Amino acid sequence: MSGIAGLYRLAGGEAVSADLERMTAALAHRGPHGAGAWSQDVVGLGHRMLCTTPESRTESLPMCAREGALAITADARLDNRGELRSALGLDDPRSDTVGDAALILGAYERWGEQCAERLLGDFAFAIWDGRRRVLFCARDHFGVKPFYYHRSPRLFAFATEIKALLRLPEVPRRLNETRVADYLAPNLEDREITFYDGILRLAPAHTLRVSPEGAEVRRYWALDPSLELRLGSDEAYAEAFRERFVEAVRCRMRTAGPVGSMLSGGLDSSSIVCVARALAASGDEGPLHTFSVIFPDVPGCDERPFIDAVLAGNGVVPHAVRGDLLSPLTDLERVFQHEDEPFFAPNLFMHWALYAAAERQGVRVLLDGFDGDTTLWPSLIYLTELARARRWKTLVDEARGLSQRLDRPIWRVLLAGLRPLAPDRARRAWRRLRPRPPFPLNQTIRPDFAHRIGLDARIATFFGRAARPRTARDEQWRRLTSGLFPTILEEIDRAAGAFSLEPRYPFFDRRLVEFCLALPPEQKLSRGWTRIIMRRTMSELPPDVRWRGKANLSEVLSRGLRLFERDRLGQVVGDPGVLGTYVTTTSLRDAYERYTCRGIQEPNLAVWRASVLALWLRSASLAP
Repeated sequence: MSGIAGLYRLAGGEAVSADLERMTAALAHRGPHGAGAWSQDVVGLGHRMLCTTPESRTESLPMCAREGALAITADARLDNRGELRSALGLDDPRSDTVGDAALILGAYERWGEQCAERLLGDFAFAIWDGRRRVLFCARDHFGVKPFYYHRSPRLFAFATEIKALLRLPEVPRRLNETRVADYLAPNLEDREITFYDGILRLAPAHTLRVSPEGAEVRRYWALDPSLELRLGSDEAYAEAFRERFVEAVRCRMRTAGPVGSMLSGGLDSSSIVCVARALAASGDEGPLHTFSVIFPDVPGCDERPFIDAVLAGNGVVPHAVRGDLLSPLTDLERVFQHEDEPFFAPNLFMHWALYAAAERQGVRVLLDGFDGDTTLWPSLIYLTELARARRWKTLVDEARGLSQRLDRPIWRVLLAGLRPLAPDRARRAWRRLRPRPPFPLNQTIRPDFAHRIGLDARIATFFGRAARPRTARDEQWRRLTSGLFPTILEEIDRAAGAFSLEPRYPFFDRRLVEFCLALPPEQKLSRGWTRIIMRRTMSELPPDVRWRGKANLSEVLSRGLRLFERDRLGQVVGDPGVLGTYVTTTSLRDAYERYTCRGIQEPNLAVWRASVLALWLRSASLAP
């Protein structure tokens, strides 16, 4: 993780070095190992360095080529360095030390604006091409590395974090009420807008070409849900999965210091730890550090037996944080300072605590199992597929297994799986009998505000026009391409940046995701066991971990808010301030009372989200 920034004076004039200095100074927390700036005529590029790979120790950014005709600033970690070096004719052993930014710049020289299609890894970069007067920018496939920008007829500016853009006097500080409505609804499918009017995000897997003639955004990669992999046996699938999974972990262990890994005791993080510690044992970085959140006072959420089972394999240095002693709104002033926007992830406070623990241990790279569930998503639409194919015995076997694993009556499992087969006429009749409120996940939104923003039309645009998924693969594709993941990844990135850390996600390896999406559904769900291919593959996992179910940590948020934040939430509800423009005060109070006084869990996320928004609005002092 590093910080990048830059500007392009589209209407002419010099890229003033003082502007670059202010922007990079705002990103100092992201790059404690050095700062750099480059400017030429109308363009300036800035960088803050965090050394997280061996090559980055000798890399100086921004860097130039062709006597200043080309220049790049980048926050990047490439996983196909060998392939790129070979294609670029850099087979000399001395080229092992070539930095990732230099490889990206070489790829641009070789393939032009198609270079992003050749890159594998996590990256956000900007290249100035002085020959064509073009600034070319790109973001990685899933949005692990953030990229924000502002564009007006006179100025284009970009940065890793919004706060760096706000250092420029030309960038407005206006509240984007459309994003407010989306946040409350919630609707995270717009991958471009932010809470700041005039500041946008470059969507994952997109490039941005900027010149005085205009700006062009282009998608360079997309997941293909039509591909299906067919191998000869369960063993062949397991072997192919393991090869890709181990490689995804190995690539993310290329570091310039100690490596850490999250360890929740779940299947995903435990699998990463088991592979990573074996790789660490054969490397020079030292033992793997693990970081876990424990909840001694919340037994239903405490996963220490599973964590301890993994740690019993030795080869790691374990660290633990007491999550039951933390408020979900811990150190909120500092969180807002780094997050720049209201955050959506209710468990973000756990990441902050874990990142602080990692920083104390000198760890700069932290492996994370987010979001292994979706990469191997076991959709119930598989039951629908079985019914369509008249595979009744397999259908009943799967429903019986799910009934046992989920502790639900088998008829409910079958109903959930067969509901998509109901005729449209029956569906319409059911909706008339049981109409849903306009925004079922948050009924506190003011109707007049929703109407003014056109929120129902936005939701229809993003959700209502797409055909219902017919296969488990279709549904998994929708989840993998959801706007939720870029949003959460950006929030986590900003939290990690506060501690000069780089999170890395093996389950967001493009090769692994493409492979898992193409798997037949029986390799993701079998006899009620979800993610079955991983359970078959990871023989080194302790049996209790390998064959466990999914933990439910919802009580952690509910308990934390009631125990630590009842007064603060009550103050927000009693005096919502600007929030009253966007939510119905009486509905918010009712949700608060049902949650805090009667213990009803359903409205807690709506109350929490409204409170975060209200407190951020007070802190940011933004107006529409």
